[in-house]
Amino acid sequence: MKDQIDVVVVGAGFAGLYALYKMREQRFSVVAFERGSGVGGTWYWNRYPGARCDAPSMQYSYQFSEELQQEWEWSEVFASQPEILRYLNHVADRFDLRCDIRFKTSVESLVFDETIGRWEVRTDQGHCISSRFCIMATGCLSTTNTPNLEGLNYFKGKWYHTGNWPHDGVDFKNQSVGFIGTGSTGIQAIPMIAREARQLKVFQRTAQYSTPARNRPMDKEYEARIKADYKGFRARNYRLPLAMDIRIERDAPKTFDVSEAERRRKYERCWERGGMALLLAYRDSSVSIEANETISQFIRDKISELVDDPAVAKLLAPNHIYACKRPCLDTNYFETFNRPNVTLIDVSETGIKAITKNGVLINGDEHGLDCIVLATGFDAMTGALNRIEIFGRGGRKLKDKWVDGPLSYLGLSSAGFPNLFTISGPGSPSVLTNMVATIEQHVNWVGDCLSYMARQGYHTVEATVDAESPWVERVQEVAEMTLWTACDNWYQGANIPGKPRVFMPYADWPSYLAKCEEVAANAYEGFAFT
Repeated sequence: MKDQIDVVVVGAGFAGLYALYKMREQRFSVVAFERGSGVGGTWYWNRYPGARCDAPSMQYSYQFSEELQQEWEWSEVFASQPEILRYLNHVADRFDLRCDIRFKTSVESLVFDETIGRWEVRTDQGHCISSRFCIMATGCLSTTNTPNLEGLNYFKGKWYHTGNWPHDGVDFKNQSVGFIGTGSTGIQAIPMIAREARQLKVFQRTAQYSTPARNRPMDKEYEARIKADYKGFRARNYRLPLAMDIRIERDAPKTFDVSEAERRRKYERCWERGGMALLLAYRDSSVSIEANETISQFIRDKISELVDDPAVAKLLAPNHIYACKRPCLDTNYFETFNRPNVTLIDVSETGIKAITKNGVLINGDEHGLDCIVLATGFDAMTGALNRIEIFGRGGRKLKDKWVDGPLSYLGLSSAGFPNLFTISGPGSPSVLTNMVATIEQHVNWVGDCLSYMARQGYHTVEATVDAESPWVERVQEVAEMTLWTACDNWYQGANIPGKPRVFMPYADWPSYLAKCEEVAANAYEGFAFT
């Protein structure tokens, strides 16, 4: 006899914890499964040196509880991984969520039983549960991408992936460290490891843009002003382009509406302010290559000023345009390459051919190493969903349906998979926004939909094919209006060999929010109920 339950939540990060809270609030019986031994999701696994959020902590936090907002105090403008993890543990304890979470448990399969309209959920710990609804809070960046490097398993030293970092840390003292991967994770970790290691060799395939975070201790007067009207602050930010206020100018002009001198002054102000200010300095910065190139060149010039060796500065200067890959924030990243113990090794032409028992082989030269760090990212957006065997109507697998790219409506539901919701799924803004705010929007939308079903006497809900296909096309159309598709990036799956090149996040949060509200107001148009 299977255990009967209303809702299964998969994952216990920001999305899973709030989904669990929300479902309990709506009087559903609910259980969450989490493969880690604690809550936190990406902030549980990513404990590498320097791990930090690049969204302001006063906004990268829950807003569903005014008491929680008032009582928690952030120590920095951009919170570190340990502080975010403490916050999520506080949330789990404050709302007594742990009692409904099964830790150290991975969901292996979900099978929809059409005869009774319920999901059979099986885990690696032997659970077999019959659930009416499944909420997939599996995370956008939770399945690590470990490249198939020849000889890695024969390396006599130790190697680590930043997405699955040892919980007791790593001691790099007196070590010669090889670092592979210079995306946002590498940009955070490299300066920290350089301070400790005897020698750090950074193997760079693609140079990246980065702007200063200008992180600092939280200004208590600023915090008090926000808390005096936290509800209003959240409401104003909610409909901004990134679902957060990054202090950009309202009604900014276009790039070439101002003189070059004025433009340079503004870029300098943005650089000194730090954060993501440069990204939206002008109205057309994210949609015009010509406009964007002025920012790109500004950052290249800054790199040449910050790095002492002109040859190294040239290697660190990207040749794509700013923000067609994920924009990065740093603390002394470029300056780190001025240290005598740091060496930049260009592998853009050859790649890394092999790992030997002693180190990394490049162009026939062996670079001896004591340990290797892989900051090679994730199988983003779809990886965590595809590793679970999910069988919908007619026994069709979700990953078979998605073989040419993910198909969903609003990033919330996929036709043929009733009562299965994806939080921050492909086809939603997710990683292009303040994730916590948009996670809450998704979970609230699901909660409202379940309430609607209860009032109408419906048992199942799923996206329709007629709604799904145009939405996937719309996601691509919106992406093409921006510069996100101007180069290879993980938004399109370009970091995973064999993964279809489909732009997965929806690149316009305000219009997405309006669409979700419109769909709900029109009796959930685009969804089929039974």
